Amino acid sequence: MYEILERRRLVPNLHLLRVRAPETARACRPGQFIMVMIGPDGERVPLSIADWDAVEGSVTAVFLIVGTSTQKLARLRAGDRLHVCAGPLGKPSEIAGFGTVLLVAGCYGIAALYPAARALRQAGNRLVLLADVKAGHLLYWEDRYRNLCDRIVVASRDPGAPFQEFASHAVSNVAAKEASLGRVLVSGCAYLLAAVSEATRPLGLRTIVSLNPIMVDGTGMCGACRCSIGGNTRFACVDGPDFDGHQVDWPELFRRRAAYLDDEVRSLCRFEKESLP
Repeated sequence: MYEILERRRLVPNLHLLRVRAPETARACRPGQFIMVMIGPDGERVPLSIADWDAVEGSVTAVFLIVGTSTQKLARLRAGDRLHVCAGPLGKPSEIAGFGTVLLVAGCYGIAALYPAARALRQAGNRLVLLADVKAGHLLYWEDRYRNLCDRIVVASRDPGAPFQEFASHAVSNVAAKEASLGRVLVSGCAYLLAAVSEATRPLGLRTIVSLNPIMVDGTGMCGACRCSIGGNTRFACVDGPDFDGHQVDWPELFRRRAAYLDDEVRSLCRFEKESLP
């Protein structure tokens, strides 16, 4: 059993979870994820690692409520316990001296990219964050990124935002101002990953996307995260989660991701109905 040290809402529908898991905390690397289960009969839920503290023995994740399991997870409190917190899983992100790195993040991806941003900064890179949020109040961890990034751009649909549009539409404008842009990292919903990949393709910018959104089991056994990368079959959980966004077969990925959508909606509606007083 793994003790929950903290669970709190960051912004609407996004929650921070900090768990005591000493062995995992000692082994974490940027880009990896953990697998959690609330109870012995619970669903396996993969969560991107947002931070860790090897001294405290804690691992932090930020998650979006999308179904029954994440709804249950958001109701837990400090002192409660998880049945499983396994990890770290997945291959770490590549960290090297790329020059200037553009970090494009939205939703839970803002937190998920933070470990890579920290490591890339330590490797001597210049960092630019392009954060995609529907509204200004949905931006979080801005203070953390200001300690790492040379520039922060917010793409929001709020009046007065620098870019009142989706982040992929702002990529070209941001990239035009960065002479030595060597790499683009993207984390967030599947649509953001695909849209940014298509926006950077004509610019010739190597774009790495984190395919966490399509993972289910996290061990390669269920096959739910099977995808085509450059014409070859890969599994996001064991072969990734980082892949070249220009090599991903996005139409296939979106078809696969929709396979469980109806079941997830029905399960969540049933859970909410049963939870009513």
